[in-house]
Formats: sequence, structure tokens, C-alpha cells
Amino acid sequence: MKEFKHSHHAHCESGVMSSMLSHHGFKISEPMVFGLSNALNFAYIPFVKIGGMPLVAYRSLPKSIIKNIKKNLKIDIKMETFSSQEKGENRLDQLLNEGEIVGVQGSIYWLDYFPDELRFHFNAHNFLVIGKEKDEYLISDPVLENVVKCSRKSLRKSRFAKGMMAPKGFLYYPVSIPQNIDLKVIIRKNIKKLSRTMLKTPVPIAGLRGIRYLARSILKLRSRDKKYAKLFLGNIVRMQEEIGTGGAGFRFMYASFLQEASELFEDNKILNEASQMMLEVGDEYREFALVIAKSIKSKKEIDFEKISNMLTQIANNEAKVYKKLLEFS
Repeated sequence: MKEFKHSHHAHCESGVMSSMLSHHGFKISEPMVFGLSNALNFAYIPFVKIGGMPLVAYRSLPKSIIKNIKKNLKIDIKMETFSSQEKGENRLDQLLNEGEIVGVQGSIYWLDYFPDELRFHFNAHNFLVIGKEKDEYLISDPVLENVVKCSRKSLRKSRFAKGMMAPKGFLYYPVSIPQNIDLKVIIRKNIKKLSRTMLKTPVPIAGLRGIRYLARSILKLRSRDKKYAKLFLGNIVRMQEEIGTGGAGFRFMYASFLQEASELFEDNKILNEASQMMLEVGDEYREFALVIAKSIKSKKEIDFEKISNMLTQIANNEAKVYKKLLEFS
């Protein structure tokens, strides 16, 4: 606990990886973790429901940041799940007794250090358990300013919550980290991979095709029940602002990654330009969310065409970013 330095981050999974690896001597920023794990993405999956509404995701699947950092940087990260609460709790206590800090996945709803009004059923929240005092665990949650305490009962419920993306006691920690990691090679490779994936994915529900698919689905709301239409639009904003980092923060984070990468490549012009372009895309997502929020609250008829066109334009502008990045890679 005395040796660990808590840091406040924008997002849980990338923040945990940044704090964990930095604690073990490999200093790496959250944006660099995010960029090197190819976490930026988009998916609109109408046949997968969350709270009765289609899934809209602005980043890759939960656990993908951990798995891709493990793969891309060749870091040996031990990942474990458990068949029972008792086994999962005993293993966590054992690791803490050995002086390890442990990454954990759990449900926000059961974490007693969050105020009631901020809790909701989301099973893919990541945080670090850094110690234990009697019947309370010391938690470094990357979305909070300071280290907090969590009761044993609360943590157990969170780690073994049921439902979609049930964590099953999932925990993880690094076993070994290579001494020499050539970030330049990995950066170039991953920028190329992400750009091609977003531009040319064969799946219509993902990447830029997924964004345009969602835009067309918004237009179809004109013939749907008004209550459903408002819930549908509200869900888009919720998935962007609450489940994500706020204000399309994943685009802002990737822009920060590109800026940091440009410095490694001696102020690379292409990366600098792409970083600025991605910042502007993030601002457009923020404006998009604001227009939806105002439309839902207004007594006037919702202008579905305007909202759809805004999202289509965002897709077009985001495409320009990836085309620019392909000039670098």
C-alpha cells in the first residue's frame, strides 16, 4: 500500500493496466495502453440487448485491453476465474498476502464505495485491489480521485454478480515484463491494423459501417412509437457518456495516444495531424449527444433526419482520420 501510487484515469480497464504496469516498473500512460491494445472501435449490435435496448459500443469488448496488451507487448499476465466465491476470495487474499496488487473485474452495482445514484448493473468494471485491513479491502479505482475501502461482502457480490458479462471472480496480475520493448514497432503495426479494421471491416455492425448502420436505424425511428424512439436515442447517449469515458472520450484518448506517439517519432507530422483530426471527431460526438439530449427533453417533434445526418458526417470525418494514419503506417 505504501509503495503503490494511485492515479485517476479516464477509463477503468486502460487505467488499471497503466497503474498496474507502472507499479511494476514499466511506466506507460493510459492513452498509450489504449492505443497499443487497439481498443478503439465501434459496434452497433441490434440483436444484443442491454436494458431492452440494442448494444452500442465505442470501444472493443471488455477484457480486450488486458488481452491485447499481454499479446502485443509480450507481457506475461496471469488471468484467473473461479467456480466458487470461496475459491475466488481465498485466491485474492493469498495474492494480497504475497504483496501483489490485483486487477479485478466486477459489477458497479454492488460496490459500496459508489454512491447509490451512481450504481447500475454493469458487470465489466475494472479496478485494483491493493491491500486488506481486517474485513475491508483497499481499492484503487481508476475513475476515483483517491484510494477507497470496500467491505468483503460488497466485493464478493461485485466479483460474482450474475448476468451478461458475469465476471466469475476474474482477476489478473503481471508475472513478468520484458526489459526491452520497442514501442515504435508496436505503435506502427497497431495503427495500421486499427485503421484498416475501422475502414474495411467486412461486418456491417462494426467499425465505420456500424456507425452508418446506426445512422440509418435512427432514421427508421420516424415510424416507431415515440416512447420507444426516445428510449432508443437515450440509450445511444448513455452508452457513449456513462458506459464510456464521457463525451466520446475514447476518441479523445486515442487522439492523446497519437500525440504521444508523434513525440516518440520525433514530432511526426502525420501523427500530429491525425491527432488533431481525432480531437475534432470527439467534439462532434459530444455535440451529437447534446443534440439528442435536447431533442428527448423538448416537446417539439424530434428531427430524426438531423440526428442521423450528424452521425453520418461523424463517420465520414472519422474515416478521414484512418486514411491519414495509413499514410504513416
